[in-house]
Amino acid sequence: MAVVDATRTVAASHPVLTPLSTSWASVSPHTLERFEHFIQTKASPMMWDPVVVTILNQPGFAVFAVLAFLLYAIGHKPRRRSQRAAAGQ
Repeated sequence: MAVVDATRTVAASHPVLTPLSTSWASVSPHTLERFEHFIQTKASPMMWDPVVVTILNQPGFAVFAVLAFLLYAIGHKPRRRSQRAAAGQ
């Protein structure tokens, strides 16, 4: 998504940031509709508009960058002090 936005930015000579919803709708509009239906029926209709729509309106590359960072932070196993001390010697 970042490459597509960068290419469009160069071609247009001004910043182009494609929202995640636009990218998703162009690739698979049916799954976007199913996702909306799922959130509104299983979670809460009030969760769709303020929460999910806000996320979907952000640039796609930024949403996935934040998601990647969060998953990295959750899965990162910090080194023990003894391992850090041994590595420094």
